Amino acid sequence: MRDETVGAAAAGTWQLGDLTVNRLGFGAMRLTSAPGGGPSDRARVIGVLRRAVELGVDHIDTASFYLSALRSANELINSALGGPYPDGLVITTKVGPGKDSNGEWTPAARPDQLRGQVEENLRQLGRDHLDVVNLRVHKPDSLAERFGVLAELRRAGLIRHLGVSNVTSQQLTEALAIAPVVCVQNRYGLGVHGDDELLAECGRLGIAFVPFFAIAGARGEGGRTPASGDETDAVAEVARAHDATPAQIRLAWTLHRGPHVLAIPGTGDPAHLEANVAAGAIRLTPAETARLDAFAG
Repeated sequence: MRDETVGAAAAGTWQLGDLTVNRLGFGAMRLTSAPGGGPSDRARVIGVLRRAVELGVDHIDTASFYLSALRSANELINSALGGPYPDGLVITTKVGPGKDSNGEWTPAARPDQLRGQVEENLRQLGRDHLDVVNLRVHKPDSLAERFGVLAELRRAGLIRHLGVSNVTSQQLTEALAIAPVVCVQNRYGLGVHGDDELLAECGRLGIAFVPFFAIAGARGEGGRTPASGDETDAVAEVARAHDATPAQIRLAWTLHRGPHVLAIPGTGDPAHLEANVAAGAIRLTPAETARLDAFAG
């Protein structure tokens, strides 16, 4: 396997508004649960967060709804890195999923619930403002009213920058008419159906495109959808050429989709963390990229 002491800076940088981040970041969703179920090992995942920062990771993606029975991703981040947070660390969070009157989770919060969600993220993270807040949407319907609420909170100083998640090109256009958008966070990865035109549109607009489940694939947190034999063989052959793992090649391919494309792989395993970060240094050849492109989407 390729040297796993490579830092996140090897992937290069991009701007989230006026904030510069390394393109290889960290997703916090997997911090709360162990692979076999049950709560994660608290000391272990706090160590992973601290090691990520040591390796140069300066972009962490989280949400107040990243929870398990005993763990909160935001609380773990605060415990590991807060008091004070390292200079230059950018924490991106999401709002949108909410609770109904019975306390049950629903895919989309009402506009009047969004301020409470922002304030909950502030409380859990121990911050006086949020660097980036993504509005996570559930359907391809209008997001104007909900995004408008976040735009007001941005003007009030509670949020520095805004993004959107799980959106269509039309929804991005609608959001841009209300307030600046610094990132789009959508499902995308090798072998995963994704919107290549939206990815390209973000590049033209200077907006970061941040895939989620770039390794896990269409089944999300349940794991990758089984790849075809041809795809598996191609990834494995490229991995051997770079002394890398297939997961590292999938991350490298994602980053090769454009200089505005970021990666936020998540893990609670220290070895996997270092391997993920090291993937940012892999430079695929044009022939390798073209071969893997055949399995995109």
